[in-house]
Amino acid sequence: MSGKRSIFEEVGAEPAKAKATPPKGGMIDAGKRGARGGIRLWLMLLFALVMVMIAVGGLTRLTDSGLSITEWRPVTGALPPMDAASWQSEFEKYQAIPEYQLQNNGMTLGEFQFIYWWEWSHRQLGRVIGLVWALGFFGFMAARQIPRGWTGRLFVLGILGGAQGAIGWWMVSSGLGGEQLDVVSYRLATHLGLAFVILGFIAWYVFALGREEREMMQARRSREARLVRLVTVLAGLAFVQILLGALVAGIDAGRNYTDWPLMAGEFLPPTPFEITPVWRNFFENDGLVQFVHRMTAYLLLGHGVVVWLRARRSPNADTRFRFNAMLAMMVLQMVLGIATVIYGAPWHIAIVHQIGAVVLWVLILRGRFAAQYPTFQSVRGAAR
Repeated sequence: MSGKRSIFEEVGAEPAKAKATPPKGGMIDAGKRGARGGIRLWLMLLFALVMVMIAVGGLTRLTDSGLSITEWRPVTGALPPMDAASWQSEFEKYQAIPEYQLQNNGMTLGEFQFIYWWEWSHRQLGRVIGLVWALGFFGFMAARQIPRGWTGRLFVLGILGGAQGAIGWWMVSSGLGGEQLDVVSYRLATHLGLAFVILGFIAWYVFALGREEREMMQARRSREARLVRLVTVLAGLAFVQILLGALVAGIDAGRNYTDWPLMAGEFLPPTPFEITPVWRNFFENDGLVQFVHRMTAYLLLGHGVVVWLRARRSPNADTRFRFNAMLAMMVLQMVLGIATVIYGAPWHIAIVHQIGAVVLWVLILRGRFAAQYPTFQSVRGAAR
């Protein structure tokens, strides 16, 4: 039986020997949080590096530098040629491939060194990304700071990164023999597509680690299911459009048919199915590939407007804001695409268009995350 209380004691005052309160976030988060903030910062660094990697990869393609290194040496290739003899040896290997013989015959050693450094930088950045992932993952694991349920997710990033290196060589090797002057376009699309998959996973993990597990579980109960479905379709369309953009880049289709909205004065490009068998036209016919890319852009924008209109009815102000940003970027990206076509895909406009695709991809995923896990609001609707 408790003792008598003073009449001057405030109602609700805690007894002096009250038990310690559980950690912030509740017992559901206690003991399994790990270094959520530190891991999130590490993932942000990886995100920035992958984004730079995509930009450098685009510039490597636009400067026709991708075939300048004709061997895959994941370890020893980290060192560039260190003397004149080594440079001459690398140049002679390049001179043996069709791109030099049929397109760049007569190139000087200095010109070769320019494209070599682009490709070497691209590969070196891949090694840096792998090292940053390994140091972070195994460091957090050794310190037992990875939150429960996250070890597998973070490990998959490393597996995907390793696969990306192998696919990169699979892509490059397609341009080293026969009469192929460039890499095969569908291999380029596979390489770029996987880069966007990796970027998407990292972005989603950054979003998730910015919220406590308990808060995420509560927020999921308020998810806007229809909006989630609509934006999932939008993400799929955006990914297809990214792959189509890689096909356009792979065969330099963006440098032909520079009128808009028509193509050579017509709705359909001339001779869209001139290659046999017919299916090859969807990968190798520059007119048809660009036409499909344009039509998919219109479809993407149309569905993006549908998603935005649905998001406007969201009771959550943060969700509405995110989809406003998404639609604005979608319109800007289409304008960049039109400018890329009209000016014949100069490298400085084309690379901005590619970076725009990265920004739009992340904003779509960010909107989907907001629809799936709405931010809690006060009664007046302001996000807390």
